Amino acid sequence: MIEVKKIDRKNTNFAYSFCDHVKMGVKFSETVKGKLSLGARIIQQGGRENIFKQVFGLGENEELLKASQCYLSTTSGPIAGLLFISTEKVAFCSERSITFSSSDGQFIRSPYKVMIPIRKIKNVHESENLNKPEKKYIEIVTVDDFEFWFMGFLRYEKAFRNLQKAIAKANQIVR
Repeated sequence: MIEVKKIDRKNTNFAYSFCDHVKMGVKFSETVKGKLSLGARIIQQGGRENIFKQVFGLGENEELLKASQCYLSTTSGPIAGLLFISTEKVAFCSERSITFSSSDGQFIRSPYKVMIPIRKIKNVHESENLNKPEKKYIEIVTVDDFEFWFMGFLRYEKAFRNLQKAIAKANQIVR
């Protein structure tokens, strides 16, 4: 009986996380369409590791530890994408391309990408919404005091653990 309750609670937590993750998008239908499109892209390209290699490159001794669907908080709102945590870097790539203007006034469509070398990370903080403790965030602060906020994880605890693991591994190599 106890095992069934644990399984039910775990499934309920995942279901809640999934619903919360999807609700973060602007329109529910667009968000679901984006998730399906991302899933198809992951399958077409042979997995998340292949996407990581293609978008950010993979160093000689680098190992991808975790790829998580989440949102990056920006001044124009959250952007859905994949957060990659490797032994060398933390990288984010948006699910969809965004449009921006170039210096010559042309409009360009490109994925929104962020890449932070592990050795440039000063602090990593867990945070939660005071009014809704189930909404959890990861804040990464770089050595030059830039802040990156990630939220809406399907598996928050796993992502945070792997981030800590990557930082610990990088610190062992430096010493």
